[in-house]
Amino acid sequence: MGDRQRRDHVPQLISDPEQQEEDDRSSGAHPDAPIDEASRQDLELEDDENIPTPRFMQDEGTWKRWKWVPYPVRKFVTAVAKWAEGPLAARDHKIEPLFPIVQEAPLVLLDRFVPKKTHRVWLFMAYVACWLLTFVFVMRQGLISSEIEGYGLPSDISCGTTYWIPGNQCGLDGSDCRPFTNSGFAFKCPANCASYQVLNPRAVGTQEVIYQPLIVGGPPDPNNELHPIYRGDSFICGSAIHAGLVNNARGGCGVVNLIGRQANYTSTTRNGITSIGFNSYFPLSFTFQDGISCDSKDVRWSLLGVTVAYTVVLSLFTDSAALFFFSMFVGLFWHVGMASDPPSHYSTAGLFSKILGRFLPAMFCAWVFYDKMGVRRTLKGLTAQFEKTILWLGGCWVGALTNYTFDFIPIQRLSAHDLQQQPGAKAALAVIIIVLFFVVVSQIWFFRQERRLIKYLKLYFFFIIGIIICLVLPDLSLRIHHYILALLLLPGTSMQTRPSLLYQGLLVGLFINGIARWGFDPFLQTSTALQGDAQINSPLPSLIGPVISSDNSSITFRWSDSPGLAYDGISALVNDVERFRSYFGDEGAEDSFVWPRSTTSGLDEYFRFAYLGGSVAYDYTKAGIWNSDNEWVQMAAGPSRIKSRSLDGEEMVAT
Repeated sequence: MGDRQRRDHVPQLISDPEQQEEDDRSSGAHPDAPIDEASRQDLELEDDENIPTPRFMQDEGTWKRWKWVPYPVRKFVTAVAKWAEGPLAARDHKIEPLFPIVQEAPLVLLDRFVPKKTHRVWLFMAYVACWLLTFVFVMRQGLISSEIEGYGLPSDISCGTTYWIPGNQCGLDGSDCRPFTNSGFAFKCPANCASYQVLNPRAVGTQEVIYQPLIVGGPPDPNNELHPIYRGDSFICGSAIHAGLVNNARGGCGVVNLIGRQANYTSTTRNGITSIGFNSYFPLSFTFQDGISCDSKDVRWSLLGVTVAYTVVLSLFTDSAALFFFSMFVGLFWHVGMASDPPSHYSTAGLFSKILGRFLPAMFCAWVFYDKMGVRRTLKGLTAQFEKTILWLGGCWVGALTNYTFDFIPIQRLSAHDLQQQPGAKAALAVIIIVLFFVVVSQIWFFRQERRLIKYLKLYFFFIIGIIICLVLPDLSLRIHHYILALLLLPGTSMQTRPSLLYQGLLVGLFINGIARWGFDPFLQTSTALQGDAQINSPLPSLIGPVISSDNSSITFRWSDSPGLAYDGISALVNDVERFRSYFGDEGAEDSFVWPRSTTSGLDEYFRFAYLGGSVAYDYTKAGIWNSDNEWVQMAAGPSRIKSRSLDGEEMVAT
């Protein structure tokens, strides 16, 4: 019992004697009359019931199943729980528009000129039809490119397209990637290929290239920028930007020609790209044909202007929460998938099919967002049209265009492997965590004022338990994708405040970008899937010191026995080209590798070795060098990696 009970009890203990005597007289009881035993027991029982229970005894009753918890901890938990309940009177947050006359003007105009619901439905359908036709017309202009005489229409290629597939995927001596010369084709590149990078270390000579475009070479003459020459495994579109043939912002087209074996690829910085140098030879090289007139451009920026204009107008003149949300979701989803950040594709029809396959399950998620995760609560009854457009729709666009808006953050993939090896990733993650901390604290305060905090704390408690379970599962690793981040954080925006408008729009945009670009990738992946083309820490061949012939015309390598049944052969790369492959136990299998070279070459040569499992090569050693002075430079310890994947995880293929 509290102070109130004690105050109620005091008047019964301290009473006026004269008043008490008068009360006894009126009740027929004499003040000096003896009290019988039954009356005495009743009075004692009444007094016992009115005695307040000490607070510590009340606490003991509440925590009777948790007596093993120390009392200070119980006291602290009780205080936190009481605080989390919030104020006695819940405050339901509603946004009061700034300058309401201005912000509600579009709705007033709509009520004046289109008052009937039927007319509004037809107007909306006509508006969407105009939006769709405009989008298709502008996109069609981007698909049209001028025909190049002698080559026909340019072929669409992706930012990561190469002639040469690195490692041993081109076969011995590169026979599977022929021809090496006297060939070429007309190509068309999309925009923004300068930002296309390799995400795991790539070996070029003794260099380890990572988080930059793979472009080896440039103009052979530093004083003459014409006729640049690039190694065959360079990105074609990135090389075209480096050469000045293609504009990074608009894309473009041209003709690439194969020119066979070249040597001494130079490193230069041109058009915002620094190429990689290589001081030896390679069997396949390419350049770009001069004097080609080609009219083609990427229309993604024009399409962005179209979609932004239509979504802004629709947002200003729509007060229906459902109509606004689903219209924005559908419009931005198809814009991202078809224009601003499309997945890898070989034709427009194939791209449309891929986006359609992702759109249907994404719409189910959109309904869950709206009906179950608080979007309806945030947008319902909101008449601040300009604030809604700037905060919610603007945030949604920022999230949907994450390949541009967040490109400056040095985190390519949110995995432990990338955070360890990418410069600046840990610092960027720390900043993001700090920002999220302050956002979470502010949202907790708003939820407490609405007396909904405990409900959402319980929800996020189960989220955390689920994440912990995912982290401890054997042979699986947790990867937080765009859409997973949105699913986890969206419930925390289910209130109508200005910060929640911004956060919610941003999270919905991240979900749209994640699904339209990458699809529903699993959030639990094997270590092999996460590792991609990184080193797998397989055993490396142990070489018995190479022997250089007395006339410096050849070098001979030998190796120790296979480390196990999983490794049935050995592969050797010379200048990143497979030149030798032998399988243990085969009849006539070679137990040494002899590499001849001309004494007049005057170039360094780089050697790497790896065990084979069938035709698949495991980790290659780092490069050992037979230098131009005919001396052997021993390879450093540890593996290098030659194989390459594109950013979306698909193997890059030769065109």
